[in-house]
Amino acid sequence: MEEESDTAEILPADLLSPEPGEPEQRLRRCGTPPYSCPLSVTVQPVLFLSTFSVALQMPLYTQYLWERISEDLGYNGTKGGGCNSSSPDPLQKEVEVLTAHWNMYINLGGFLVGLFVVILLGSWSDRAGRRLVLIIPSLGLAVQASIYLIVMYMKLPVAWFLLGRICSGLSGDFNAILAGCFAYVADTSDKRSRTFRVAILEACLGLAGMFASIIGGKWRHAQGYINPFWLVLTTNLATALYAYLFVPESVTPDPETKLVSTRHYRAVYDLYTSGGKKGHRAWLWLYTLCFFLVVTVHFGSRELYVLYELSTPLCWDSELIGYGSAAQHLSYISSLLGLKALQQCLEDSWVAIIGLASNVAGLVVFSVADTTALMFTGYGLSFLIMASTPVLRSKLSKLVDPSEQGALFASVACVEGLCSLVASGLFNSLYPATLHVMKGFPFLFGAILLLIPAGIIGGLRCREQRMNNRETAVN
Repeated sequence: MEEESDTAEILPADLLSPEPGEPEQRLRRCGTPPYSCPLSVTVQPVLFLSTFSVALQMPLYTQYLWERISEDLGYNGTKGGGCNSSSPDPLQKEVEVLTAHWNMYINLGGFLVGLFVVILLGSWSDRAGRRLVLIIPSLGLAVQASIYLIVMYMKLPVAWFLLGRICSGLSGDFNAILAGCFAYVADTSDKRSRTFRVAILEACLGLAGMFASIIGGKWRHAQGYINPFWLVLTTNLATALYAYLFVPESVTPDPETKLVSTRHYRAVYDLYTSGGKKGHRAWLWLYTLCFFLVVTVHFGSRELYVLYELSTPLCWDSELIGYGSAAQHLSYISSLLGLKALQQCLEDSWVAIIGLASNVAGLVVFSVADTTALMFTGYGLSFLIMASTPVLRSKLSKLVDPSEQGALFASVACVEGLCSLVASGLFNSLYPATLHVMKGFPFLFGAILLLIPAGIIGGLRCREQRMNNRETAVN
């Protein structure tokens, strides 16, 4: 399972030392951008900047929905300091329900469109090159930010946000950038280093999210919503410009490749239906199921954090929400360090299970949190929450041939889009439906769901160990 790939390729600028004689050969074969980045990075700034823009707008966007809907309904509890922990206002519950539902409608519109575009762009990048798959979605996110700004300036109905999400979905949305970046790492790494290389990218997600959360909360508190969204627009344009100017290709582009073709969808279909060797296709399905469940819980719970913190009994303001979101994103960094340390003594599968245990513990605490201290305790227990996803991405990548990497990460991006779709619909519907029973029930539900991938990963690891023992005994 851990043998070196015959076609492993390592770029000198991608955080690993190149093999002797490799840089010149790779650059001649793959082409170069107009300029060379002076730092030893490639797609990391792309993911960092794009994540920064998305993380900056997400809590602000939810808070804007809350305030606009509150204004329409005549509710001013949060603004006026009337958020009462002992007797919740019925009007506040109506605001919560409408905010959750509009979140769901807007996200569903974007994800339904993006679900098909991501798989098209991801598979297409296997032949056309990765750079375009980094540039096109960044421009789409810039269009989305522009539409959001128009809505805020003109105070249009919140339904107009749906137009921005659809425009972003038509360009592949943030999931296409994720697919392009992770496929790039698969192109430029060997099997032994891949898990940590993937974890570095996920740490970029967390670092960008942490900065965006702190900046966003303070900035919104000082100047409102419009100025932060101008930064979102500028950051997305800067992401596209950086990808064009500085990111070298990791595959040889084929100028004859067509973007609109059923061939790209067929490549993903063949990936999951062909026979494979040693049952690898069955393992591919199981690891994909694990990835689906883990990311669904991540997305679903993340969408509810702000809404949960705004309302009774926590009643957080925008600054506290920013610190909470920063603590959430800090787990990406702690997960990277924890993964590196645990890899010294444990196999990747057990590292993933420990990460899932950390996630479960945090969600259980969130489900009963009624004080600020308890909420931050939940964030602290989730310090290894992101240790499982890089392991799952790496294991999926190792199960397919080098020629299938593009199709694989297209399918992973498609699954990730589906996760957002399901999480948005499920958790945003579950939250208002269970408010009168247990406000934190969606978090408890997520913790229970995570027991399924933990069991599958442990079972597959035990089976792999038995297979290795039998092979050793035969030899």
